[in-house]
Amino acid sequence: MNHVIPWRRKPHRSGHAPSRTDYAGAVYGSLLAASVLAASSTVGKFPRFQTVVLLLVTGLVFWAAHVYARLVGERSVGRLIGWSEVREVGRNEWSITEAAVLPAVAVAISPLLGLSLSATGWFALIVAVAQQVSWAYLGALHASASRLEALIEAAVNLVLGLVIVAAKAALGH
Repeated sequence: MNHVIPWRRKPHRSGHAPSRTDYAGAVYGSLLAASVLAASSTVGKFPRFQTVVLLLVTGLVFWAAHVYARLVGERSVGRLIGWSEVREVGRNEWSITEAAVLPAVAVAISPLLGLSLSATGWFALIVAVAQQVSWAYLGALHASASRLEALIEAAVNLVLGLVIVAAKAALGH
């Protein structure tokens, strides 16, 4: 019986196993950025700058937490962790931080687009959710899912993003 989720791990079209690109981290980081945008307010002397910093710092903190969790969670008791392993795990998890960049850029360029502070928050949130859905779709295709499976993956992520959008709207942020 074929299950849509979890994805079947099929070889890539080339016959090789898919690479270790962390699409899941990009999806997670995008969802994190959307959550930060939904919860952030427009108070303070420099609200756009503060939002950009909050997005980037949150991405970095969650990246560090994921690196730490992977290193500690996957090691054998008593085995020392080498710097090469720390660097590899850090590179593999970096997409969590990268996912904060595009929403941060959306906030930063919003004055050039003539957007109010309120519109800036919504614009950046839409960017984060669109990015999340795109990464989910591309990640599924990269894992050799069918187009239908990739569309289902994207739809699930759209629903997750829309829950955050609805929460922002309901709370009047």
